[in-house]
This record gives sequence, structure tokens and C-alpha cells, in this order.
Amino acid sequence: MAPERPRGEDAIPQPDALMGAGAVEPSTPHDSRSGSQLYAALDLGTNSCRMLIAQPKGSQFQVVDSFSKTVQLGVGLEASGRLSRASMGRTVQALRICQKKIEKHGVSRMRLVATEACRRARNSRDLMRQIRRETGLSLEIIPPEEEARLAVISCAPLVSRRTEQLLVVDIGGGSTELVWIDLSEVAPEDRQRAIMRLHTGFNQQGETAARVVDWISVPLGVATLKDQFHDVEDDAARFALMSWFFEENLASFSPYNAENPREGFQIIGTSGTVTTVAASFLGLRRYDRTKVDGLRMTSGQIDTVIRDYLSLGPEGRRTDPRIGRDRHALIMSGAAILQALMRIWPTDRLSVADRGLREGLLYAQMSADGVLEDGPYT
Repeated sequence: MAPERPRGEDAIPQPDALMGAGAVEPSTPHDSRSGSQLYAALDLGTNSCRMLIAQPKGSQFQVVDSFSKTVQLGVGLEASGRLSRASMGRTVQALRICQKKIEKHGVSRMRLVATEACRRARNSRDLMRQIRRETGLSLEIIPPEEEARLAVISCAPLVSRRTEQLLVVDIGGGSTELVWIDLSEVAPEDRQRAIMRLHTGFNQQGETAARVVDWISVPLGVATLKDQFHDVEDDAARFALMSWFFEENLASFSPYNAENPREGFQIIGTSGTVTTVAASFLGLRRYDRTKVDGLRMTSGQIDTVIRDYLSLGPEGRRTDPRIGRDRHALIMSGAAILQALMRIWPTDRLSVADRGLREGLLYAQMSADGVLEDGPYT
């Protein structure tokens, strides 16, 4: 899948074929005569509308078509509590394209969801009605726990066999989900499968279950955090305030005070912030998912990239091809969240995940239908 640009925005130019949790590279166009059913997953976030169409392939899935468009649905929401008419119009236009792709491919199994902006807006039901009326698509507004759960299972292929304590972080446009998972009682060879099984709920039972220690949905993402400090003119001061403010909002998360670095601890980050920082670290002028997904970065490497962003200033970030036109205004708020997380947790490494909610949606549908083979997920 393309980087989760705040679970939404496109960061830098990239191919239209997107892969994700358990996904394999697309090859030839789908032939409806092959008998393989197609599935669609759509994520309407605070900043963007994104969709994947895929077919099951062994224990994985193969992406057939994709769509990603920045719609800025959450613009003005922080101040008014409502979705603006203009942002609703942009969203409907994007969904018309999605509807045409779904119709073109004859997709019958789909899950179309909306997240934080629609959870918070007083007029989100008006948008849902407008979408049904003008596109025929029915979107559901999912709760934070389900959003977190879907993001977690999409990252299962990146979980190391050595991981005993796992933190999955999904930095969105309107919110950030964190899930702390204890895998110490699960056999190393079954840890990825244990994560995958969380699609049915966080309260798993049994000897091979992944135990969710705690999870939190912080109502601050790259767009909403940026809006909180839009009146601070100094670039460096604004960044420092955003990072501090985000950390303050983690105080109720029970593993927050984890102290000593320990063996077997892994952080996986999934978001446009994480993948853009990774692409910048690698010096990619054109995005390459195969180089980013699964990359491990040290906190020192992340800090170096963030310092470089700060030295560029707003204008330099706007023209930096590693960041991209749709991402430059949001990269520092995302970087503030990322830096706060790396400052807190007992590890100096982050695994980069180019996958997220859409992949989780696809896996959950295919798993429920029993169309995926039971096998390794890496």
C-alpha cells in the first residue's frame, strides 16, 4: 500500500498499485472469468480518501486496483465542529471515482469505512446521506477500537519472531491509535498468526492468544495537532510545543511509564509520517515501497531527518521532492508525534510499515469468508 499519508495523504509520487498486509505485487489485470472474487476496502480519513481492490491469493492477497485522493475532509472541523460544504463536495467527488472502479471490476464484497473526522463532526450523518444519494455507496463510521484493531493486523507480517512486547502506532490525520500487545506467552513461530487473529477482537483467549495490554486513541493526528498550534509563528517553537502536547495526551496509556529498554520490544509505525521520514532517510526522490516497508530506523536516524526538516523551514519543505506537495504542510506535526513516541518507549528502533487500515479491512473480510489459506504471512 502507498504510505499511509496521515492515513491518507500522498507524500511523494508513487505507483498506483498498492500493497499491504499479506499483499503481493499486482501482476496481470484481473479477469472476472477466473472465478476469484474481488474485495474492496475504502478508508475515508480526516485528510484523504483511499481504496484498494484485491483478490485472495494463497495466504495473502493481490492488489488489482487502487485509489488515493487528498480531500481535506477535516478542514475547519477543529473550530466549527462541522464538516464544511466544500470538503464534503471534494469527498463526494472522490467517492464517485471509487464507485466507478468498484462497478468496473464487478466487486461484490466490500467494506467502506470513515474514521475520526466523521466520528467528531456534528453533521457527519448528512455527509453519509449525501454519499449514498450521489454515489450509491454506503459508508460506516467505525469506532476507534476497530480502527486500531485493523491497523494492528495489517502490521502482522512485520512482527519479528523475537518480539515479546509489541507497540503498534498508527498516526492518522485526525487521531493516533496506539496498541500495546504482550506476545511473551505465544510461541515465536505463531506470533504473526496471533496478531492476525485480533481481527475478531482485542479480548482473545487461549494459550496462543496475543494479549492486548492496553490501547488508546488520541484525538490528535497530523491535521488536528497542527490546527492546535497554527497561531505559533516560530517553526521550531511550534514543533516543540506539538511534541510536548502530544506526549501530555498519552498520560492515561498504561505502558506510558515503561522504563528500562528490554530485549524483545518492537515498535511498528504505520502512517504517512513514518513512511515519509523513511523515504527521506533513504534519499528517495520517487517513492519505492519495497525499500520502505519493513525498514528499521534508529531514533538517531529519525532525529537526523526531523532536524533536516526543521532546517529547511516551511518553504524548503514545500519544495522538497522527498516530502511532496500534499504532505509538506503536515509533516512537522506528524514528526512531532513520532519524536514524542521515540522519546518515551524503551527502544531506539522503529519498524516502518507501509500498510494500514485498508489492508486490515481486506484481511478481515477474506478471513471471515475463509478464502485465505492457512500459511505463513511473511
